[in-house]
Amino acid sequence: MLKLRTTAARNIIKAELRQQPHSPGALLVDEGISFTELVVSQDAGRYDALIEAQNRCLEALDRLPRTALRDYARAEVRLHQAATQVMFEHELQGAWSLRQAYLQVQQNAKRWPHHLPTQKTMGLCQFLIGSVPEGYRWFLNLLGLPGNTTAGLRHLRNAAIRPHDFQTEAEILLALIRQTYYGADEEAAALTTRLTRAQPDNLLFSYLAVSVQKKLHRADEALAAYRARPVGNAYLPAPYLHHMAADLLLYQGQYAASLRANQQFAKEYLGVHYRKDAWFKMYLAHWLSGNNQAAEQCRQQISKSGETVVEEDRYAQRFVDDRLPLNPLLTKARLQLDGGYYRPALATLGAFRAASSTPLRDKLEEPYRRARAYHGLGRLDSARLFYTHTIALSGNAPYYFAPQAALQMGYICREAGQLAKAKAYFQKALSYNKHEYKTSTDAKAKVALASMK
Repeated sequence: MLKLRTTAARNIIKAELRQQPHSPGALLVDEGISFTELVVSQDAGRYDALIEAQNRCLEALDRLPRTALRDYARAEVRLHQAATQVMFEHELQGAWSLRQAYLQVQQNAKRWPHHLPTQKTMGLCQFLIGSVPEGYRWFLNLLGLPGNTTAGLRHLRNAAIRPHDFQTEAEILLALIRQTYYGADEEAAALTTRLTRAQPDNLLFSYLAVSVQKKLHRADEALAAYRARPVGNAYLPAPYLHHMAADLLLYQGQYAASLRANQQFAKEYLGVHYRKDAWFKMYLAHWLSGNNQAAEQCRQQISKSGETVVEEDRYAQRFVDDRLPLNPLLTKARLQLDGGYYRPALATLGAFRAASSTPLRDKLEEPYRRARAYHGLGRLDSARLFYTHTIALSGNAPYYFAPQAALQMGYICREAGQLAKAKAYFQKALSYNKHEYKTSTDAKAKVALASMK
């Protein structure tokens, strides 16, 4: 199942269930296969059948004698159900399922205090609930769902460093949380490298390697992981991999190859998320290639496809709605920075010249991009200079450059031991309203502040 060879996994587990129909582990894996297929495919047509299958699985588990594994399986299936419901915008049902899962996990932790898989799930719940943006806190408090990012990390780490049947899952969750909420993390990169070397036939591990290296701004390494991934009919189709590859190729300036990868994603993908983002990236590939007619056709498709739930899609839709023209130099520099090409980005930015007619957004983006380039090169004095310049110049402008600059300044100050300054910058990052990446920026700032208590 973890290799995303779900057909083979289903054949194995069916045989297991014929021999041991009351095995809680087999019931959990059987449900997990269908859950995995839905998460990867994003096929709404599978939703109702999965919810029904999860309910049947819970009923079957309820009839079994109480053991640590049985109770763990009940919590996991309920947590999968919460994720399924939220994923397909049934938020109220998802919140209630999350409450039931969390209450089950708390009971399990009291009844089986030394059960490491339970600590893994407890840690995941505590961290994710604790990192929810303030705008949603009232709802979780109403449901009685207290979060604690520090305790969550402690439980996850404990489950990741000690051997048990679900240790690999705990390692993956810990690494992803660290690199998502705490910035670039060599621990996550080392883990995914170790996992892919140990199991080169594991498509999930390849996906994780691509994702981690991409978020660490290492386009070359991410593309190498994408190209080395296992392929074939034995594996569950994972079209989102092509969307990530399209981004990486865009960072490198391989516009035709980026277009082909996103076209493959759009053709194979069954979900509604990231479609606007894909059309926006295809727009960029055509526009930066000088094909304005094809670029305009892609721009028109942005409003016609997908939803605006994820931040990338909201950014793409805002590009259409605001009708603010992009600057080609700043856009190219942004893509180079995303790929980790810091010196080429500085060279690109060197050709930018602001004038009195230059839009405010461009005037703010230029110093922010310089700051990110210097930050990536480890030239922190220069990075500080341009981050603070971005913040001072922005005022209350509704763009993400100042809040992101404040977040990065918080990280720099924290690493330098300037904790009071770091706290002030993280709080400043939280103070900005209605920018493109508020959800993720606020979550990172909130987690950073919690880690300093």
